[in-house]
Amino acid sequence: MKVPPPPGSGNNYTLYLFCGYLPWLLFQDTVLRSTTSITEHAGLITKTVFPSEILPVATFLSSLIGHLIALALAVLAILCIQHHFSILILLLPFYTLLLALFALGVGWILSSLQVYLRDTAQVAVVALTGWFWLTPIFIDETQFPAGARFLVRLNPMAGLVKAYRKLLMGYELPPASDLAVMCVVCAGTFLAGGLLFKHLRRGFADVL
Repeated sequence: MKVPPPPGSGNNYTLYLFCGYLPWLLFQDTVLRSTTSITEHAGLITKTVFPSEILPVATFLSSLIGHLIALALAVLAILCIQHHFSILILLLPFYTLLLALFALGVGWILSSLQVYLRDTAQVAVVALTGWFWLTPIFIDETQFPAGARFLVRLNPMAGLVKAYRKLLMGYELPPASDLAVMCVVCAGTFLAGGLLFKHLRRGFADVL
């Protein structure tokens, strides 16, 4: 890419990229598959008494399996390349939980809208593509154009990506202020998504 190694990469851009890409892949896979989960299982909704909110949760859990395998490979690569294992990695499940709350909240919102607006899935693909490039995965936040950095700071996934990197590569703890903001945003998105889904699912059987 002809750019200098980002700060905190330890001059190993491959590990830097992989560790940042892990949370994004889990988020993206959960959201995209959750968006169509209700419409793809319309028979369960219309013919049986089925808790439809379970479908995005099941989607996340299936995506989590692949995430854990990739996470194990990342830890193995760090051990082989950097020859160290950070105790900070024990904090990673907490950030994975925050990611789960955020992904499920967004997934519930989009999956319920997809029932009424069938173009929601296509819009989500385009929106996630733009969202991806506003997340510091390929480059560090400081390498974004100065006028665009406020968008990165407003991006909840940016904090989760940076936290994954810091904990996996083991060079520092994520700032407490960032953690507080992530807790509020992720929990708020989870609650908002759950409430919207609960409200809209009353008409699922009629629309499907």
